[in-house]
Amino acid sequence: MPRILTNLALLLLLAYLLLCLALFLYQRSLIYFPQARSNQNPETTHSIKTADAKLMLTAKKLNTDYAVLYFGGNAEDVSTRLADLTALFPQHAIYLPHYRGFGGSDGKPTEAALHADALALYQEISQRHRHIILIGRSLGTGVAIRLASVQKVARLILITPYDSLQELAVQQYPFVPVRWLLQDKFESWRYAAQINVPTSVILAQYDEVIPAASSQQLLARFTPGIANSKIITGSNHNSILDSQEFLDALRSANSGLEPPKNPAQNTIHSMASMGT
Repeated sequence: MPRILTNLALLLLLAYLLLCLALFLYQRSLIYFPQARSNQNPETTHSIKTADAKLMLTAKKLNTDYAVLYFGGNAEDVSTRLADLTALFPQHAIYLPHYRGFGGSDGKPTEAALHADALALYQEISQRHRHIILIGRSLGTGVAIRLASVQKVARLILITPYDSLQELAVQQYPFVPVRWLLQDKFESWRYAAQINVPTSVILAQYDEVIPAASSQQLLARFTPGIANSKIITGSNHNSILDSQEFLDALRSANSGLEPPKNPAQNTIHSMASMGT
């Protein structure tokens, strides 16, 4: 009997170690869910070359000082956001980057790659636009907040944000040593205190993906007076984007920062150094 129990314990230990190994090796397939680009309009499909990849963009180009840069969720086809953002920000250029592996972009997504690509894209568009509104949604809030902590933006908008992806993973997989295994931690709390521009945090009342406690912990990290929050009633993590209350909140987040109306602003069809 003791030998049987010992062998059983060893088998359970082996199974546990194999589970940890599988989670380590395939962890990014549990974080990123690449989506194809549904909007194939050549007038709004562009690209940018970084040091080691070609990234696709869905974009509305305008000759203006004002722009919106949007980082989407982990399973989001950001090209579907172009119409809503154009309606909400009609006098802004709109940039919707597709993460590596998404929408025809090269490579595979990692936290380091997403941040490097965000910085490269910012450096490109900041040469054309002086006032950039940065929007992050779900996973993309981690990209947006880190970028805003090191670059000048006019305003930061975070939709269903989290304090730390690592802490969310710890809650979801309490039986494995997540802190040792996880490579892409997206610790947004590290950057919140460095944000010094008006920040709007938009939350879903019944968010089943990002716990309310995680969003509230992030809010507490901002310098007092920098961030304000709005809860969209009746919404969950995904339905929030379809709520009129959400669209109104997104529109009001830009209050006071609207560009002067200028009918002479025209769409730029030449991408010049921005690629195709």
